[in-house]
Amino acid sequence: MIQQSHFLPYRDGQLHLRQVSPSEANQDLPPVLMLHGAMSNGKVFYSKSGKGLAGFLAKAGFNVYVLDTAGRGLSTPRLSRGFELGQGEVIREQLPLVQSFILAKHPGKQVHWCSHSWGGVLMTSCLIRFADVRESVASLLTFGTKRAIKSRSLKKWLMVDLVWNRVAPALARREGYLAADKWRMGMDNESRASLQQSIHWVSGEWLDADDNFDYGAAAKEIHWPPSWFIAGKNDTVLGNPADIQRTIAECGISEAKYTLLSRANGYRHDYDHAGMLTHMDAESDHFPEVLDWYLSQSIEAIKG
Repeated sequence: MIQQSHFLPYRDGQLHLRQVSPSEANQDLPPVLMLHGAMSNGKVFYSKSGKGLAGFLAKAGFNVYVLDTAGRGLSTPRLSRGFELGQGEVIREQLPLVQSFILAKHPGKQVHWCSHSWGGVLMTSCLIRFADVRESVASLLTFGTKRAIKSRSLKKWLMVDLVWNRVAPALARREGYLAADKWRMGMDNESRASLQQSIHWVSGEWLDADDNFDYGAAAKEIHWPPSWFIAGKNDTVLGNPADIQRTIAECGISEAKYTLLSRANGYRHDYDHAGMLTHMDAESDHFPEVLDWYLSQSIEAIKG
């Protein structure tokens, strides 16, 4: 397996794109693009040792690309006071830029899109907004992705209503950005703009904060690529299974595949939000199922 970093010029810095590939890739297989969620970065999918979903797919012959959005991971400049970019720039600029880069490296191929948590909201938003991007995507696979949180519990009130909606903005105002790693809230930091925009989407309408583009309305009018939404039984707040199913309905994806990772459904664990990707048993439990799905979708993409 080979790992290398690409740095794509973007605004006044660079976007980091990690490529994880087998030493001899299957040239017939479409590449895969992976996107992390909020307060996170690309390492939720890969590690230097080869562990993670990116390495698992690479060992099976796929070229995998993992994006660090602006300010996160190895992308530069790092988040600091005065950083103004939000989630709108990921949707309208960063994802199309990276998609174009991958398509140029793999001419004649579509690209499988894969995401964790809020990254799935950004990917679905990009697919809704840009028909040319959508036509170049072979499939959409998400782990723990919800657009809005409507579930109710004490844990939800503490994590979302109190910490995310009130404490996090106060910390961000003080430092100029949300230092999530410093406060042990996440593995990476979040800009004030992304924080405020995600707060609005989680509890409000699916409208672009910059130009009021109505993603919810537009979603009903598009033809989606083959889509699979994966939920974890113990993911009770950030990717509550009921909220994920509501997201599928809101997107209007009538034929989406839905899977709940639970002991009752034959899996080894009732997986939580991060554990769906990071648990030590994932590679022998549900990752093989993910691989089989990608192989089947790749055959359809090649035929198409």
